[in-house]
Amino acid sequence: MEEQSRKNNNVPNFLLSVRLKYVKLGYHYLVSNAMYLLLIPLLGIIFVHLSTITVEDLVLLSDHLRFNFIAVIFLSVLLVFLATLYLMTRPRNVFLVDFSCYKPGNELLCTREFVVERAKGIGSFSEESVAFQKKILERAGLGNKTYSAPGILKFPQNICMDEARKEVEMVLFGAIDDVLRKTGVNVKEIGILVVNCSLFCPTPSISSMIVNHYKLRGNILSYNLGGMGCSAGLISVDLAKQLLQVHPNSYALVASMESVTLNCYFGNHKPMLVTNCLFRLGGAAILLSNKSSERRRSKYQLIHTVRTHKGADDTSYSCVFQQEDENKKVGVALSKDLMAVAGEALKTNITTLGPLVLPMSEQLLFLITLVARKVLKMKINPYIPDFKLAFEHFCIHAGGRAVLDELEKNLDLSEWHMEPSRMTLYRFGNTSSSSLWYELAYSEAKGRIRKGDRTWQIAFGSGFKCNSAVWRALRTINPAKEKNPWTEEIDEFPVEVPKVAMINTS
Repeated sequence: MEEQSRKNNNVPNFLLSVRLKYVKLGYHYLVSNAMYLLLIPLLGIIFVHLSTITVEDLVLLSDHLRFNFIAVIFLSVLLVFLATLYLMTRPRNVFLVDFSCYKPGNELLCTREFVVERAKGIGSFSEESVAFQKKILERAGLGNKTYSAPGILKFPQNICMDEARKEVEMVLFGAIDDVLRKTGVNVKEIGILVVNCSLFCPTPSISSMIVNHYKLRGNILSYNLGGMGCSAGLISVDLAKQLLQVHPNSYALVASMESVTLNCYFGNHKPMLVTNCLFRLGGAAILLSNKSSERRRSKYQLIHTVRTHKGADDTSYSCVFQQEDENKKVGVALSKDLMAVAGEALKTNITTLGPLVLPMSEQLLFLITLVARKVLKMKINPYIPDFKLAFEHFCIHAGGRAVLDELEKNLDLSEWHMEPSRMTLYRFGNTSSSSLWYELAYSEAKGRIRKGDRTWQIAFGSGFKCNSAVWRALRTINPAKEKNPWTEEIDEFPVEVPKVAMINTS
């Protein structure tokens, strides 16, 4: 009997847990609706007061206004002026009409076994380097149906400027063709073009390649962003948003990708070998507009963009660095401080984003905890806001398993919230700045997007940067009417991704 009692003491008190859950829900409901709860008595008092007004009171009011005609005219003109000023200066709404992600053909499939075998066959890698890449691939969270560029898959490899140009044309033209087909927008209507590709910056630029191919109009505002890392896609969206504030009735085309053809590393410096294992072929095209007429058919409205740059700190600046090794071979080195730097960048970003999106109940808890720690010097853990109260969907850059694991833990997200990011990493690999759009396409293909849902896109990039974008769904997305890279195989997902997936090679 005593032993049974001891066992019972070790069982969690589920009744207490349930009670605490409902206490917290009640707290959030009370704070979130505090304004309405306070207004109800006030409206009641006003209604009671108005009910005592007689016809004589209304006549007296009319006489008062007639004898103060100039004051009435002045107030009316002032109200019209202020209303006009507000309408002219308020930010323009930015709508995401539609977007497309490029899906290569099966001839460009790149299995994990292929990467290891090719590393052995090239001859430039030592046995230790091959073993290191194999170990990374086994733990990276990538599956066997990712894609790579034609020049890399050929044997012998054909890594040259011409192949890199062909890769860009294949990916971006494919994505742009699809988004133009979906939206029916004439290319001559596009007034803004923003392209990002960090490591491949040819002359003429990629934006010029697009202008030439689609014969875009001569006065188009075109921008080509380079060297800004995996978060450059959201920087492109933010730049397009700023331009749409000053150019009325416009369309903005954003194209995001990372060319892999010229950016494989063929040395033996371990910090530079990781990118060989993670990065894969992919790209996206996004059509934005500030036309009020586009609201009806658009998928999302852009609510916030928040950009954080930690480049003033030397450790942050150098944690993702393109350089030459001791044998003059170029690669991108990832520092051991990367995860710590990313955590600090995220913390700074959500400090700005939190007040914009979190309910008052969460902001109040955060403020109380902050005052207790900083002012009262109480030894308590910092309060991590519950962002699940602000967003229904999370698109976290699929940079690698370690990044996703860290954010899942820090933001206290569920497997369901992380599913789009993990499945994108598994199916398409790290496609750099375009990965966020494959993730949003996954949620659409699963039928998860409902009208009014809010989506938080989070991306990290060299420099070091952390950028966020918040979207609100303007309509419920019907997966049966959508065509994206997941459509034909969405029923196969989610899949179980083991912590270590062994690679069998000869």
